[in-house]
Amino acid sequence: MRLIVGLGNPGANYQGTRHNIGFQVLDLLADEHNLSFADSKWQAKVAKCTMWGQQVLLVKPETYMNESGRAVGAIASYYRVPPGDIIVLHDDLDLPLARIKVVCSRGAGGHNGILSLMSHLGSRDFVRIRLGIGRPDPAIPVKNFVLARFLPEEQNVVLQQMDTICQVLRMLLEKGPVAAMSLINGNKTK
Repeated sequence: MRLIVGLGNPGANYQGTRHNIGFQVLDLLADEHNLSFADSKWQAKVAKCTMWGQQVLLVKPETYMNESGRAVGAIASYYRVPPGDIIVLHDDLDLPLARIKVVCSRGAGGHNGILSLMSHLGSRDFVRIRLGIGRPDPAIPVKNFVLARFLPEEQNVVLQQMDTICQVLRMLLEKGPVAAMSLINGNKTK
């Protein structure tokens, strides 16, 4: 079993926000594979399936971003999924809009959702797909920026990257993180 976790905040108020790009990717992935998310006992929406030859559980924690690890840690424990079999999709201020980067066993870089995962998993040895949302103008507080919705033109740029994100996920499941990193990290346009 592999976990593919999208980070975000639950509720209509947060739909379409920059902070919820992880949820957005999982929603599009579920639509593409005709899956529906269901409530679970772990404070997360989940969808179980076989994807690219692997048994996968798509996970959208409902514990809010800063407590994402609580839900993911409980699910990983229940299914006995080691951190190395967890893939996390999350927003990243340090990457330009729609830039994608795959990393493993790295620090949180100030991302509270990732800090929570590290704390509850007792490890940082999971795979992360960092999804660039860019940095705000210095006059705009970071909290306001990440909780704001993408502008229509930004949303179009993000949507154009969904095929690439799915390619990266497939590469991660089929060939592992080294292959995925070599596919995507050197390409500054993705």
